[in-house]
Amino acid sequence: MATKNVLGNTLDALGRAIVAGRYAPGGTLPPEPTLCEEFGVSRTVVREAVKSLVAKGLLVTGPKVGTRVLSAEQWNWFDPDVVAWQSHAGLTREYLRDLQEMRRIVEPAAVRLAASRATPADVAEIEAAYLGMKDAIEHGGDYVRHDLAFHQGLLRACHNRMVVQMSKAIGALLRTSFEISTSKPHGPALSLPLHRAVLDAVIAREPAKAERACLVLIDGAAEDIEGVLASRRRLPSVAEPAQQLKGRVARLVKEHRA
Repeated sequence: MATKNVLGNTLDALGRAIVAGRYAPGGTLPPEPTLCEEFGVSRTVVREAVKSLVAKGLLVTGPKVGTRVLSAEQWNWFDPDVVAWQSHAGLTREYLRDLQEMRRIVEPAAVRLAASRATPADVAEIEAAYLGMKDAIEHGGDYVRHDLAFHQGLLRACHNRMVVQMSKAIGALLRTSFEISTSKPHGPALSLPLHRAVLDAVIAREPAKAERACLVLIDGAAEDIEGVLASRRRLPSVAEPAQQLKGRVARLVKEHRA
């Protein structure tokens, strides 16, 4: 992964500070010279970072208000940087609840449409993602990447332009959910048949069945997330590489050799 430039590092540092609550909502940022000194950068870099944060909904600027911090309700929660900064600050129950509720509202309806509209190319893409998940479980690898491709493929297969745009925007949000549910022991292996049920219903062009199967899958993920939260284990961060599965086959070989 390429190293971020000075502007990217400054944007990350300032964004994390805002999301972590270092600057209270309604308050103003320190003057430019103070920020330049703190981050060791020029005024140009600070100004560009502030512009980016304004675009992401974290800040507002004006001649009479200065540069003011906005409340979390106004942040762009579909922005991958905002999601990463929240993950770095710590995922809250409220944040995860909002994510699961949004999935439950949007995804089953989209899958219902996909069962009527999916093209052979759509089905092939989703099938490939499913096989990638299966291979990661059996031989090890990046399960989360294939899981994300599976769900985004379903959203694209509904062929609704607004939902398709949303599938791009909520990628980081979905990855957060998948990282957490995957951290549960045997979680991926237990959820794989639920993914297969959704895909089979889409292939069979049974919208109601596809919608029901999707709800079962999402509700199962919600239970997994609640279990992880209750265990007080460290939650994964979207700023870090996805956890790699060791693979069922690899574990059996290791146990046999032992």
